[in-house]
Amino acid sequence: MNLTNKVLLGLVLGIVAGGVLNGLDNAWLNTNIVDGVFYAGGKLFVNALKMLVVPLVIFSLIPGVFAIGDIKLLGKVGTKSIALYIATTAIAIATAISLAAIMGIGEGGTPPQDIDFAGRSAGASTLDILIGIVPTNIFKAFASGDMLAIIFFSIFFGIAALSIKEETKETINFIEQMNKIVMKMVEMVMWFAPYAVFCLLGKAIADVGIDLIADLIGYFSVVVIALLFHAFVTQMIILKAFTGLNLRLFLSKIRSAQIFAFSTASSGATIPVTLRTVQNRLGVDRAISSFSVPFGATINMDGTAIMQGVATVFIANLYGIELGMQGYAIVVLTAVLASIGTAAVPSVGLVMLTLVFEQVNLPVAAIGLIMGVDRLLDMTRTAVNVTGDTVVTSIVAKSEGKMDLDTFNDPDAGHLEEIHINNG
Repeated sequence: MNLTNKVLLGLVLGIVAGGVLNGLDNAWLNTNIVDGVFYAGGKLFVNALKMLVVPLVIFSLIPGVFAIGDIKLLGKVGTKSIALYIATTAIAIATAISLAAIMGIGEGGTPPQDIDFAGRSAGASTLDILIGIVPTNIFKAFASGDMLAIIFFSIFFGIAALSIKEETKETINFIEQMNKIVMKMVEMVMWFAPYAVFCLLGKAIADVGIDLIADLIGYFSVVVIALLFHAFVTQMIILKAFTGLNLRLFLSKIRSAQIFAFSTASSGATIPVTLRTVQNRLGVDRAISSFSVPFGATINMDGTAIMQGVATVFIANLYGIELGMQGYAIVVLTAVLASIGTAAVPSVGLVMLTLVFEQVNLPVAAIGLIMGVDRLLDMTRTAVNVTGDTVVTSIVAKSEGKMDLDTFNDPDAGHLEEIHINNG
């Protein structure tokens, strides 16, 4: 059984185990298994992936820039990536708002009076985020995982090395070797993936349960439908239109990245898996993927935008507040701009939803209504975000002739059947 199938098995078994534990509702099991073994197993795996994100981005992006060999081409890649990421996010939230409005979720409902949710800070303004791209202290950026700043520094470093390439060959070779070591570390961490996915899903289902989902079935269903529509219809139409690639083959090859995104609920933690997928499975040149994937994990929040759109319509209808076309236009604009500064970590969408609600004068406390089911939705929308990262990366690579079609068309290319760890 290859790794992807093992992970799928872990996912299914985790859902079953979580459902059983939720039904039993035993204090000892909840304390020692759900909040003990499951929590530790999942947390250790996610921490290990996050540990590798910064070194992987640095050691793949710098030689990637060097490999492009043309500053103008780098500018084209960046422009295309940004334009596609922003455009797909705008389409995502527009789709979500339209679907939620048509379904009329929340209409005729009675808003509860005992909800408890204090508005949380939505973070820096868009201007502050743009200024922060240039770090004052790169080591502080490394320590805090400030991905935009790290990407800027790595590109700047690569451009400087490229300008004196005859004198920096040994430095680039050293960074290349470091990249190989980090990728090997990623493979070693992946060995534990099936067990970690079992723990992550087991805890999520045990905590949420089925009853809570039933209480919010309208909201939950519309978000899931909008997410699936965007991932498997909208994004696939865009991919086909720009590249002509085989969609069934594409989806089969990115399945492992989608599963890891779903399990970890973090685009940032999934970067190592996404990079490996687009490079080894899809045949995207590292010069493109090393820029587009980390950048996408930072600013591409299609799934989060969808949740924000549906939540806005749901709460507005529930409280009988008419937003109108102007209000929905403000929601679209705010969500798109907020996605640029949204950290690639679990549940950050709720924080950004505070900002969206404030812009259209919806009660921020109402976010407490949807918090219970947000963990499961967070997992699903992260998978959609990562799908978008692979789509945009493939489009940019194909347009620049930086995609190996022989690798893409080979169903077994880059397939990780097993991992060999040599001792001594």
